[in-house]
Amino acid sequence: MTDWIGKRYWIIGASEGLGRAVAERLSALGVELVLSARSEERLDDLADSLPRKAKIVPIDVADGASVKQAVEEAGEVDGVVFLAGVYWPMSAKDWDAEKVEAMCDVNFTGAARVMGQVVPKFLDRGAGHIVLTSSLTAYRGLPGSIGYTASKAGVMSLAESMYCDLRDTGVKVQAVLPGFVKTRLTDKNDFNMPMIMEPDVAAHEIVEHMMTDNFSRSFPAPFAWVFRLAQFLPDWAYYPLFARGK
Repeated sequence: MTDWIGKRYWIIGASEGLGRAVAERLSALGVELVLSARSEERLDDLADSLPRKAKIVPIDVADGASVKQAVEEAGEVDGVVFLAGVYWPMSAKDWDAEKVEAMCDVNFTGAARVMGQVVPKFLDRGAGHIVLTSSLTAYRGLPGSIGYTASKAGVMSLAESMYCDLRDTGVKVQAVLPGFVKTRLTDKNDFNMPMIMEPDVAAHEIVEHMMTDNFSRSFPAPFAWVFRLAQFLPDWAYYPLFARGK
């Protein structure tokens, strides 16, 4: 799809960072937006700055009632981009149960909650566009990433299954797998982050991908190739290499 004028998209996780950058790019293309996140104040600020009409619909994707209410308030949309997420760097040796559960509940189960409300509506219409945001970490387990890597792998698996089932229904399903994006989440990291991207650069990749008929996009290359190739390493080679010093 290249004609965005008059389309209506729901951006979930739009208040800052990558979600905000994606909203700005889509609005500039002529898309009417529904903006959702937990922070209504940040959403108001974003809506005021956009060139096209935007509706504010607060949502907590960890709460089923909130999701159902937000779906009704959002109304009919042509597409949904799920960018909501939380993250804390954490080793299994320092397991924080509350934070791990939050990462799983927001990043993965939150996506499933939203899809459970959106997919039936799109199927009834025979049309719709769904974009789920996973991560390069989804390709294989990584050290110091308890909760986050598992949740993003779940999102990728969810997107793959949806793509299999919905290919002939008129509902377009896509997945994006970014590397490091400079946000308040990556600011928590105290290690080197190769090829870290500014949010607007990552947003360009996502919106460009949305214009294609391809299922998934991993970026930035060649950093993404490292993760893709790691899938094919045998256990005896992968774990000593990637878990060294952990």
